[in-house]
Amino acid sequence: MAKGTGKRLGEALIEAGFCKEEDVAKALASQHDMEYIDLDADGAADRVDLSLVGEDIVKKHLILPLGKSGGRIKLAVHDPMDLELLDLLRFRLNCEIDTAVASKTAIKEFLDGGGGAGGSGAPSMFSADSLVTDSVDVTMDRSVDASVDISVGDDAPIIRLVQKLITEAVRTRASDIHVEPMADRVILRYRIDGVCHVRDNLPKRMQAALLARLKLMAGVNIAERRTPQDGRIKMPVDGEQIDFRVSCCPAYHGESVVMRILRPEAVKIGLMNLGFEQDTFDKFNRIIRRPNGIFLVTGPTGSGKTTTLYSALDVLNRPDRKIITAEDPVEYNFTGINQCQVRDSIGLTFSSILRAMLRQAPNIVLVGEIRDREVAEIAIQAALTGHLVFSTLHTNDAPSAMTRLIDMGVKPFLVASSIQAILAQRLTRILCDRCKEPDPKPDERVLQLVGITPEEREKGNISRAVGCSHCGKIGFRGRRAIFELMTLNSEIREMAFNRASIAEMREAAYRTGMRSLLGDGKIKILRGDTTPGEVAKFAQAESLLESNVDV
Repeated sequence: MAKGTGKRLGEALIEAGFCKEEDVAKALASQHDMEYIDLDADGAADRVDLSLVGEDIVKKHLILPLGKSGGRIKLAVHDPMDLELLDLLRFRLNCEIDTAVASKTAIKEFLDGGGGAGGSGAPSMFSADSLVTDSVDVTMDRSVDASVDISVGDDAPIIRLVQKLITEAVRTRASDIHVEPMADRVILRYRIDGVCHVRDNLPKRMQAALLARLKLMAGVNIAERRTPQDGRIKMPVDGEQIDFRVSCCPAYHGESVVMRILRPEAVKIGLMNLGFEQDTFDKFNRIIRRPNGIFLVTGPTGSGKTTTLYSALDVLNRPDRKIITAEDPVEYNFTGINQCQVRDSIGLTFSSILRAMLRQAPNIVLVGEIRDREVAEIAIQAALTGHLVFSTLHTNDAPSAMTRLIDMGVKPFLVASSIQAILAQRLTRILCDRCKEPDPKPDERVLQLVGITPEEREKGNISRAVGCSHCGKIGFRGRRAIFELMTLNSEIREMAFNRASIAEMREAAYRTGMRSLLGDGKIKILRGDTTPGEVAKFAQAESLLESNVDV
């Protein structure tokens, strides 16, 4: 800034008559190693393509689009040091930006002379409405950020911004929206098919208003910034009512907010579409139709356990069956199913709900998760007294679920007598059908990790990701599960009663026809559904780390 004036040095020199505006523009271009655009020169104006950017953006920010190539757009700007504007434009235009420099007057005269009459459709995934104006120019101050005035009407820029980012996330099939404050900016990420993608970096000055708006929508205390809070948002997107589970967690540079997108159709995709091979599907169907016993689904957080159980309940949900669930939280609402929300703060725990359930004479009981011995023993008693019990457990594979329950303190004979089957699962990304292509040279080390022999490779259809507009240039679109289904027979029950090792029970399960997670993944690799690297990430994690192979 020119000392004492609040103006930049170039502006002060121009006003004082020491140089022309074009001279300052040339100096800025030279200083920042950018191209200088002289719009009065022959052919310069012909480079401008206003169809690339919406007219409102061009006129509001005084920029000129000069072309687009390889997912990057080139813009002529008058102030290359306005980093907040460049951040905003990246967000609005959904692509990276290369900049050239032209004088402000030249750009304005070009637009006033009729050059701005073209291009009305911005390629941005957001609408052409202004997302940020001076009314959202909020200085970050952690002591007062809850006092930001966000009740300025539905047309307020921050309200439009939040609406647009939520709508975009839903349309791009994201499962989560991550708003993460950093020291100098706010990172916006979407999790799509289990992988986080950076959507954009927002100016730091927008942080206070953005977080306050999200917390207000979620129904949590916007003045509380020291402790975690959970809330929910329900709003229509493209004519469909979507629920969002919101988590606010204090972090060093401000509250981190994650919005889990809960789509009603996500758990009604049909059992066969989950990824079952036909033989596993037939066994699964027989198990969930048994009159009693426990059926467990195991796997880490985010492996699709809830979706699998809800899909089973959707099949079993008939007028002649009474189904009760105990969940923490209730994510999806089902007509015809009695769903109970766990509320530990008032004593409404899994165990208390489960005891009450059994007095309601249900046919099928779903317990969101077996977390301790008390819940496990009540679930087992329910199974032994004629109820079919579904639940989840956090273990790496199917056989280890048996020892996990025994380690909780449940008596081995109760475990052995009550459990009917255990399903372990992981989610793998599926190759985009529109752009995948045969992989002529798959990584031999990864093929060894997933157990694919040279003969299997020759006969199979191993494919690789490419990327197209349909999959967002990722190469994958959607996910399916790989499964490991262990049904208990007399041999495995006897082994559980005698506290046999996981390895011994696994070998016994293989003898009964169980296919491992890796074996199920191999089928999908050789069929061209996914890649060896995707399966190796989940089914051979330890071997992958030891081999130092990057997939």
